Amino acid sequence: MSPNPSSNPTPNPSPAPPIWNAPPTARRGGLVFAIIGIVVAGLVGLLVVAYLASGLGVPTLLIGSLLALVPLALVLLAVRWVDRWEPEPRWALWFAFLWGAAVSVAIALVVDLGLQLAMAFAEPGGTPDEALQAVVQAPIVEELAKGIGVLLIFAFSRSHFDGPVDGLVYAATVAAGFAFTENVLYFGAALAEGGAETLGATFVVRGLFSPFAHVLFTACTGLAIGIGARRGGGAGVIGWFLLGLLGAVLLHALWNGSLAFADDAIGLYFTVQVPIFIAAILLTVLLRRQEERVTRARLAEYGAAGWFSPAEVEMLATQAGRRQARAWARAQTPPRTAIMRRLIADATHLAFTRQRLLSGRSGPQAAVDEHALLQAVVADRAELLR
Repeated sequence: MSPNPSSNPTPNPSPAPPIWNAPPTARRGGLVFAIIGIVVAGLVGLLVVAYLASGLGVPTLLIGSLLALVPLALVLLAVRWVDRWEPEPRWALWFAFLWGAAVSVAIALVVDLGLQLAMAFAEPGGTPDEALQAVVQAPIVEELAKGIGVLLIFAFSRSHFDGPVDGLVYAATVAAGFAFTENVLYFGAALAEGGAETLGATFVVRGLFSPFAHVLFTACTGLAIGIGARRGGGAGVIGWFLLGLLGAVLLHALWNGSLAFADDAIGLYFTVQVPIFIAAILLTVLLRRQEERVTRARLAEYGAAGWFSPAEVEMLATQAGRRQARAWARAQTPPRTAIMRRLIADATHLAFTRQRLLSGRSGPQAAVDEHALLQAVVADRAELLR
């Protein structure tokens, strides 16, 4: 039975024995969507690769791709750190990355081509205003294309989208994919047009000075959708999406405008862009701490109902407890690290599902998820102690 959201969790009919005195039912919502989405995005990606190869040449494309892996690795390592507390499913992250790297890029390229053709018909011989493209066209088209990917993940995988941190993780992954393909294009074009010297300068600016630029922009959209999810989801998420999209577009336009119109680009970088980046880091840390507090509070309620011992709540809801738990699991014969990680993941998902139930605006699926996760925790425990 699922609990009444306004009351305590249903008592465990067989109170759980502690795993220690110190410190497989899986949710599959959205999996079919992700498989279809990954296949479609992969096919679009092949078209994007063919387009880039035809414009840059295969050798230049390969060099640009290798260099683009450097900022991509930096961004994905940061995303992994943010996602450590409540890891998102791999298939959802793969869809997010491929959407950014392929579908979002394809949308931007098609819109850009369409606008160029429209301008050519309207004003034969005219040339597009590069500053206008950078400050108006690129922010609107690119952020809309990326934001739709995050919105699709929310729509088809609601049970894995619990709040702002989840939105940040998905948005950052979409942005990482988009930035990777865009960097391939910029690095390849720099090498083809100006040689190694131009390529080096472009790599420093895009790969080292601003690898997180697209992440910062699209994070606005992801955070807003996450807030909408935390407040109960439903049609109201569209309003949050539009609000976040507006923030993403404005921040993107500010960033591009500072590069396009500034007399002292380096000075503006340190006075405007670096403070924005630092503020984003602080916000991320605060959101991570909020997740830890929610996990501890909700698991304590399940502990009072007999689903966890007090030591297990401490083990599952703190960083130190989790480190000790993984160390204990590694020391067993045979090692049980994978099982312990699954127990930690299921317990964390359970805490956030409980949080959705307490909001009073969750649908019936949240109660189903809670029941499945309680059974998963019991199964994880039995396997761990076997």
